[in-house]
Amino acid sequence: MAKQEKISEAVVRRLPIYLRYLSYLQQVGVATVSSQQMGKNLDVNPAQIRKDLATFGDFGKKGIGYEVNYLIEKIRQILKLTDEIRVVLVGAGHLGHAISNYNAYLKDNMRIAAIFDCDPEKLGKKVAGLTIQPLEELAETIAALNIKLAIITVPASAAQSVCDQLTEAGIKGILNFAPTTIRSAKDVRIHYADVTSNLQSLAYYLS
Repeated sequence: MAKQEKISEAVVRRLPIYLRYLSYLQQVGVATVSSQQMGKNLDVNPAQIRKDLATFGDFGKKGIGYEVNYLIEKIRQILKLTDEIRVVLVGAGHLGHAISNYNAYLKDNMRIAAIFDCDPEKLGKKVAGLTIQPLEELAETIAALNIKLAIITVPASAAQSVCDQLTEAGIKGILNFAPTTIRSAKDVRIHYADVTSNLQSLAYYLS
């Protein structure tokens, strides 16, 4: 497989899309699929799909296409989804509750392993079977559970401070739901889940 630093972020972001589609095919009993069919259903150029997958290896067979089960296994390996991935969530508000109770990602060996908040009224309460902990226990818990990924669902005013604490505790990837830009060390990757911005961009296309 090619060295990770040479893989573009765009390719990495498309892999989960391919995986979700292939998982659907697996559920309905489809054994093989061509890049043409994938491209048609995903609205992605088939040549782009072939190029993306070829970056990591030769997974297809001429005249047959891709074996669904095999390609799922390979993409899961590429995305490091073969081992359990523990995630910490900071912000036990309505959104934090919803994400914690959303278990679709469990099939990909991801699970929220700890939840934190700074509101004294929330501390000690249960969310999805986990006890909400104070931020003072953040670093110790992350180290004890060997957590490398985090989700931030705090108000915008608190996001940067939480990001700094997570970074100092050894977190390497952050999914930020707070409606603000945050900055971190170069070796920490941040992705944004901004519902408002997505809706605003969709509004542009309204006739």
